[in-house]
Amino acid sequence: MNPARQAILARLRAGQSTASVTDTQEPAYTAWTARDPAEQMAQFCEQLTASHAEVYHCTSDTLSEQLAELISETGVRRIAAGTAGEFLAQIQHACRTAELVPFDDPIDNWKDTLFSEVDAGVTHVHAAIAETGTLVLWPDRKEPRTLSLVPPCHIALVNASQLTDNFTALMHQQQWHQGLPTNVVLISGPSKTADIQQTLAYGAHGPSRLMVLIVVNR
Repeated sequence: MNPARQAILARLRAGQSTASVTDTQEPAYTAWTARDPAEQMAQFCEQLTASHAEVYHCTSDTLSEQLAELISETGVRRIAAGTAGEFLAQIQHACRTAELVPFDDPIDNWKDTLFSEVDAGVTHVHAAIAETGTLVLWPDRKEPRTLSLVPPCHIALVNASQLTDNFTALMHQQQWHQGLPTNVVLISGPSKTADIQQTLAYGAHGPSRLMVLIVVNR
């Protein structure tokens, strides 16, 4: 046998032997878990705030007024939203002081408006992860991912019952292995980059502002 081939096969066999030993070891990472719902919520808010997101709390009854106040305070005039979702009625009511732009037209027909005239996008959140303060969006044609990526401000509505401890627990609970949509969007703060001279800048590739409304059902 060619000496070079022998050497390659020897290294592969040695690698197999090492891998079998490694597989039996304990994982280096242990997912974070909460002792109770209060700790879970505190961790979620802390992580979001650390990533420069703005966090607000409300109930389903006060959501509309809370959202209207944020819209008024931030001065946004045009808000894009989907055409379905648990809190669609509250979104429509809250936008009475601004122009609500429903995403019900092909993007090519209003791309210029979306990129240059829409101030904020409002989306529902499919789930949330306390460990990392992450929002999980599950886009579809009635609420496309564009709403969370293009406008300079993203307003996300989180139902507190959708909060889970960690990413692994979420995938198991929702049985992601049974099927996934074309896109799943994970958001842990406003868009940021340090590509240029390692200077952190917000909003270069997406929204520079992320406002999260956590809806607690009482």
